Amino acid sequence: MKKIVFLLAFLFTNLVSAQKEVVNAFVEKWDNSKVYLVKMTESMPEDKFDFKPTDREMTFKEQLMHILDNMDWLSTTHFSNGDYKKKDRTAIVTKQQIVEEIGRSFDEAKIRVENNKETDLGKKVVFFAGEKTKLQILNLLQDHVTHHRGQLIVYLNLNQIKPPAYVGW
Repeated sequence: MKKIVFLLAFLFTNLVSAQKEVVNAFVEKWDNSKVYLVKMTESMPEDKFDFKPTDREMTFKEQLMHILDNMDWLSTTHFSNGDYKKKDRTAIVTKQQIVEEIGRSFDEAKIRVENNKETDLGKKVVFFAGEKTKLQILNLLQDHVTHHRGQLIVYLNLNQIKPPAYVGW
């Protein structure tokens, strides 16, 4: 019986340790993602924030607000109390305000993830695309930012602005 208890304790400790490493890796990448998005935002002249390459696309500013709304939604719904309410960002109009809001939203999402029980990463949550684990939601958080940031790189290039150097891991 002692061997079984020891084995279970050993497995649980390793599971917690592995999941903590996943969260630590996410946080490192998340912080660098914030730095990269801020640099990209700072690269675009403020008078070009309403630029969009086609009528069916979002403007540069709308892309940024969409990124922030998504990270707020995912991190609140799946790593906090689950009581998500979309923020009213209509008063955020200047480039500096947008840069500050990017920092704030990234930091709030990171805190929600860090304060969540690491052992919950395997927990399944209800998601519009079907049941997902919290680990999958972590991946989606980063992937969504990356997807729209890629679009912003195109916006910069279309305006003859060299995008900032990539900030990765």
